[in-house]
Amino acid sequence: MEVDAKRAKGSSAKNVYDTLRNEILELKLGPGQLLDEMSLAERFDMSRSPIREALIRLGADGLVVTLPNRSTIVSPLEISNFPKYVEALSIAQRINTRLAAQLRTEQDISHIQAAQASFEAAVASGDHLQMSETNKDFHMAIANAGQNPYLASFYERLLDEGRRMLHMHFQYLEYSNDAYLLTDEHQLMIQAIIDRDIEKADELARAHTRQFRDNFFEFMRQNLAKDMPL
Repeated sequence: MEVDAKRAKGSSAKNVYDTLRNEILELKLGPGQLLDEMSLAERFDMSRSPIREALIRLGADGLVVTLPNRSTIVSPLEISNFPKYVEALSIAQRINTRLAAQLRTEQDISHIQAAQASFEAAVASGDHLQMSETNKDFHMAIANAGQNPYLASFYERLLDEGRRMLHMHFQYLEYSNDAYLLTDEHQLMIQAIIDRDIEKADELARAHTRQFRDNFFEFMRQNLAKDMPL
């Protein structure tokens, strides 16, 4: 995949990091794509030092991988591991949502509803990157309401790891005209948390993960599996 070779004269390592991170999450930089320091230095009109710093940060995020020959590539999407990923995500999503239904405060509800409003605005805009950011904020607001920082931290790591796959999920819903499912399912989860209905919250969280799994696989089958190195 080609990315516009826009130069950003005077950009810092953070600008490089932010730009490449967004391009990786949006799949403009595809899994397995080579990230050559010299080419990036030319693109951003800077020395290789801040480029290297940005790549190190992206590596810490799990978005790039340094190979034994010291070249750097965008982290592959290990589709064979996807069922195990979804299994872990489902457990984390269910337990954090259950705890939120049990322990939430009125302030927690306000935070969750505010995060949902931001997510709905992102869905309306069609900006997939903003959708994935605000989707994470929504689910982390629920996790924080569960008052267990260890479980919330584990959940956050899984949400971050799944951002590129979530991007494909959003594209599938957009193509199938089912984007309403995103906001409707969130609203049902909020209501279960408000009602302190722990079992309903659990059921909805499990269904939410299952929808993500099924739609991701369907999108892969229809679109990217034949084009993208995974």
